[in-house]
Amino acid sequence: MSDPLTITTSSFRGLIGVSRVDVTPPIGIYARSWGAARHDVAEGIHKPLYLTCITFATEDRPHDRLVLMGLDLMTWRTKEDERSVRDAVLKHVGDESRVMVCLTHNHAAPSARRDDASKPGGHLIEPYFQLLSESAERAYHEAINSSRLATLTWHYGKCDLAKNRDLPESGGKRIICGFNPSDVADDTLLVGRITSSTDRILATIVNYACHPTTLAWENNLISPDYVGAMRDLVVSHTQAPVLFLQGASGELAPAEQYTGDTSIADRHGRRLGFAVMSALEAMLKAGQEVRYSGVVESGAPLAVWKAADIEPSRALAAKQVTVGLPLKSLPSLAEVEAQWQRETDPVLKERLWRKRAVRRTVGDGTSSPMPVWAWRIGDALLVGHPNEAYSELQIDLRAAFAPRHVAVMNLVNGSAGYLPPAELYDRDIYQVWQSPFDRGALEKLIDSARDAMKSMLP
Repeated sequence: MSDPLTITTSSFRGLIGVSRVDVTPPIGIYARSWGAARHDVAEGIHKPLYLTCITFATEDRPHDRLVLMGLDLMTWRTKEDERSVRDAVLKHVGDESRVMVCLTHNHAAPSARRDDASKPGGHLIEPYFQLLSESAERAYHEAINSSRLATLTWHYGKCDLAKNRDLPESGGKRIICGFNPSDVADDTLLVGRITSSTDRILATIVNYACHPTTLAWENNLISPDYVGAMRDLVVSHTQAPVLFLQGASGELAPAEQYTGDTSIADRHGRRLGFAVMSALEAMLKAGQEVRYSGVVESGAPLAVWKAADIEPSRALAAKQVTVGLPLKSLPSLAEVEAQWQRETDPVLKERLWRKRAVRRTVGDGTSSPMPVWAWRIGDALLVGHPNEAYSELQIDLRAAFAPRHVAVMNLVNGSAGYLPPAELYDRDIYQVWQSPFDRGALEKLIDSARDAMKSMLP
C-alpha cells in the first residue's frame, strides 16, 4: 500500500447488508438536553431520527458478522440503558467484539436515560426504550436479509464545518465552549461507499468529527441536527441509506451554533452533504485504483495515470480490548446525590445530575476499565470507544496507519466523559472539569488503540 506510483484505496468485498428504521419519539417526551433550557418536553418534530444498520461478513464465514449501527441519540447515561438496546443484537451475534452501536451525539434528541422517568414527559421514556430495542433487532434482521456480495470503498475528503470550540474568555481565565477562530480544527471527512456487483450504491458511510450542537436551549423540537439535512441530501442523490459515525470531536463544533433556528442546522448539514457528494464523485469504480502508466511526450513530458483493476481485500476481523483509564479524585455517588438534592439552580442541578450518571458509570477506584473496539474491514481499520475524545485520537491513529483509511468513532457502546489532551488539565475548561478521567487518559487510549489495530494487520 506504499508504492509512490500507485494511489491505492482501502476496500473490502464480501457479504454486506443494509437497513434503516425510523426511531422518531413521540411529541411530549422528556427532551431537556441543556442546563440553560426553559422547556422540558419536545413540542414537535423537525426531522425524523433513524437507526441505521450495516452488517459485514465473508463468503466463506457468512454467519460471523460484524454489526455496525448508527443511532440519532446524544449519550447513554447508564450502562444498563445502553445494554438494553445493544443486547437486542448481541443475543443473536454472541460476540461483544463484533457489535458497535454508534451515537451521532445529537443534542436535540429525547432523553435516553430511564432515571428521567419522574420528570415531565418521562412516562414516555420506557416505551421509547422498548421501541429502540425492537428497532435494533428489526434492523439487524433486515440487514441480514438484504445481504449480498458488495464492495466497500473508502475515500478521504474535507469539510470545514467543524471548528475549534475552545475559546479563551476575553478578560478572564476560563476556556469557554464556543468558536475559537485562532485555532485550527481537523477537517478530515472519511466516506465509505457500498456498491453492488452492478455498481449501484447500496449505502454511504460518513465519518466526521463535529458536535451536533447547532440546536440548543432555544430549540424545543426533536431533530437530528445537521446530520439530518446531510443525510437527506446524500440520499436524494444516491437513493441509498446513510450511516453517520461521529468522529473524535471533543473540541470540534460548528462556528454558528446554540440556536433554535432549524434552518441553520439544515444549512450546516448541506455543507457536509455536498462534501460527501464530492468525495463520492472522486471515487473510481469499485475494484479499481490509479497507477502511473508512463510518459507521453508532447509539448511537455506528460505523466499519465490510469485506472487499473484490483482485487479488493476479503479480510474481516474484530477485537475488543480493555484499557484502564486513570480517574480523578471524585466525590462518592452518595455525595453527588446529596448535592443534587440541595441545589436549586436549574443549571447547576443539571450538571450534578450528569455528574451522578458519570459516577455510576465509571465506578469506584483510581481507574476505570474502558472498552475499545478495533475492526479490520478489508484494507481499512475502524476503532470505536465509549467516551468523547479530542481529535488528537483520530489524527494520531490516521497518521500511524496511513495510507490505510481509518475510521475513528466516539460514543460507541456507552458514554462517560471527555478525554482532553494532558496539557489542558492546567486550564479552567469544561471538558476537563466535566470529565471523570485524569490527565493522561487520552494518551493511554491512543496507545492502546494503536496496539490493538497493529495486531490486526499482517
